[in-house]
Amino acid sequence: MSVDPPGPDRDVAGAAERALWGEPSPGESRWPATAAVLAALGLQVILPDRLVFGPRYALPVLELALLVPLMIANPSRLSRASRDTRGLSLALIALVNLANITSLALLIRLLVNGSKANGKQLIFAAVGIWFTQVIVFGLWYWELDRGGPVARTTVEHGPPDWLFPQMENPGVARGPWSPWLLDYLYLSLTNSTAFSPTDAMPLSVRAKAVMGAQSIVSVATIVVVGARAVNILS
Repeated sequence: MSVDPPGPDRDVAGAAERALWGEPSPGESRWPATAAVLAALGLQVILPDRLVFGPRYALPVLELALLVPLMIANPSRLSRASRDTRGLSLALIALVNLANITSLALLIRLLVNGSKANGKQLIFAAVGIWFTQVIVFGLWYWELDRGGPVARTTVEHGPPDWLFPQMENPGVARGPWSPWLLDYLYLSLTNSTAFSPTDAMPLSVRAKAVMGAQSIVSVATIVVVGARAVNILS
C-alpha cells in the first residue's frame, strides 16, 4: 500500500508530475510563427527557376492566401479563446513542406544527371533548401506537440510528444515552464545538424516519425547535394 508524501513533499511531487506532463502555456503570439513562414517563403522565392515546380509564384501566392486568414482569425495571442484554425495552419505548413521537398528533389535530379549548372548557385540553393526545412519542421513540432499552441494553453492538453530538459528538471526554470516556437526551432536545428535528438527527446510515435523524416531530408541535402556541388566546383 503506497502512502502519499506529507505536506510540502506532496506538493513538490505533484509539481514534478505536472511538469513532466507539460505545464499549460500562457499563450503565444502569432507573430513569431508568421515571421518564420514568411522567411521560408522568402527562401523559396529566391530559388533558381530550375528548382521551382510550376509557375514561379503559384505556390508562394497560395501559401500567402492560407497565411492571411490565420492572421485575421488570431492576429495577436494564441489562447484558449482563439478561433480553431489548426487545420488551416497544418495545411499551410504541409504546403510549404511540399514545395521545399519538391525543390530538393529537382536539385538532386539536376545534380545526379550531371548538369553543368553554376556550382555556386547550386550550393546557395542547397543552403536555402536546408534552412527552409529547419523552419518547416520547427513549425511541425510547434503544431504537433500536445495538440498545438492553442491546446497547450489548457490543462486538458494531450500528452507531450517531446520531453524537454525543463520538464524533467523543473527546478532549472523560474516558475511553470512551457516550450514556445523558438524551442521547437532549436529542436529542428539540432536534429538537422546531428541527425538525432539532442536535448529534447521524442516520446510519441508521430514525434519519432517526423524527426526521422527530417533527418533523412537533412542528410540528402547536406551529403548528396553538398558533395556533388563541391565536385562541380572542382
